[in-house]
Amino acid sequence: MSSAVPPSHPPVSPASSTHDADDASPARRPRFGLLPRILVAIALGVAVGLVSPDWLARLAATFTSLFSAFLGFIVPVLIVALVAPAIAELGRGAGKWLGLTAGIAYLSTLLGGLLSLTVAALLFPRILTPGSIAGVTDPSEATAAPFFEIEMGPPFGVMTALLLAFVLGIGMTLIPRGVMQQGFEELRTIIERVVTGLIVPLLPFYIFGIFLAMAAAGEVFTVIMTFLGVILIVFALTLVLLVLQYLVAGAISRRNPFHALKAMLPAYATALGTSSSAATIPVTLRQVLSLGVRQPIASFVVPLAATIHLAGSTVKIVAFSTAVILLTGGTVDLPLMVGFIFMLGITMVAAPGVPGGAIVAASGLLSTMLGFTEPMVALMVATYIAIDSFGTATNVTGDGAIALVMDRIAGDRIEDRSTAEETARD
Repeated sequence: MSSAVPPSHPPVSPASSTHDADDASPARRPRFGLLPRILVAIALGVAVGLVSPDWLARLAATFTSLFSAFLGFIVPVLIVALVAPAIAELGRGAGKWLGLTAGIAYLSTLLGGLLSLTVAALLFPRILTPGSIAGVTDPSEATAAPFFEIEMGPPFGVMTALLLAFVLGIGMTLIPRGVMQQGFEELRTIIERVVTGLIVPLLPFYIFGIFLAMAAAGEVFTVIMTFLGVILIVFALTLVLLVLQYLVAGAISRRNPFHALKAMLPAYATALGTSSSAATIPVTLRQVLSLGVRQPIASFVVPLAATIHLAGSTVKIVAFSTAVILLTGGTVDLPLMVGFIFMLGITMVAAPGVPGGAIVAASGLLSTMLGFTEPMVALMVATYIAIDSFGTATNVTGDGAIALVMDRIAGDRIEDRSTAEETARD
């Protein structure tokens, strides 16, 4: 990479303006947001499932079958369409500082995933009853069959999609911007509109159908009560992750980590209320500057980290997936889960800016690497969205730790070079 001085605001792709699955900007967020719709869908699914006639159960099963098949088809395409141009854009414009920031953000995401896996592997077997919701793995035996099914085979597998995205994305960094990158950016726009215009609006109906099936099978109350405890543990994990991030950042930057974390609380509170990292960027930037981070560094890191730093999201997905494996009678394969975390950290780059994108993108890995069934993925979607704002707040607050590290590593050189260029222009 070149050693170009990073611009005040790095090139951020149109698809990459937010942290999380539901980080739509306030201007585009519907008044009745995704979380309330999911909660209503769960409540209605439970209520209707307890008294539903056979034809309604079969109708719901038909819809969930079709929607699940479409997800299986679109996820590999989504990964290629979003990850490839994102990699290409990370390789241009801001030089080695951009690459270094991206590397730190990825390591932070891995830290979150490995922390979540460690705690889940040690704690969940002690507090959860293995196999207690095993019926969720094969609901066909307890629920009505769909009226019909349509096979929608994916054009290629998820791992193939990731490899293809890496090869094409890295390849586009080696050649001048041209027709290929423009084509991928247009493909990204199409896929974004499919996700925001079709998949996300239908997610509540998908959740409704799954919970209707579980209620009809008599499993739903066990599932809900079990996951309430898991959600509380995951919330605690996000707080532990923030402490660890700031302990590391404080040691590197030689600043008081707890003072820095306290200074970032306004950004945490803002993200908690808006569920939007885009809307939180001004507050995050202000609080990062209050920590003494130099202006060029803060203006560079905060918008970029809002694009690629998803440690809080990774904590949620890893913990929930581990819980689902145990509760459905499976065995947690630690080497496989570690590989899943490494792949998930890269796949999350596809998620920013696409409401519903994080869990949709992750669903491909859940199915192919961990062997999740349709209702297991639906449980992941419901629990993930239930604490969406806490994951976003964790992502946003962790950006301050990355800014502190970058200020220590590169601050003097970037500031000196910027001053020299200003002097030369004068």
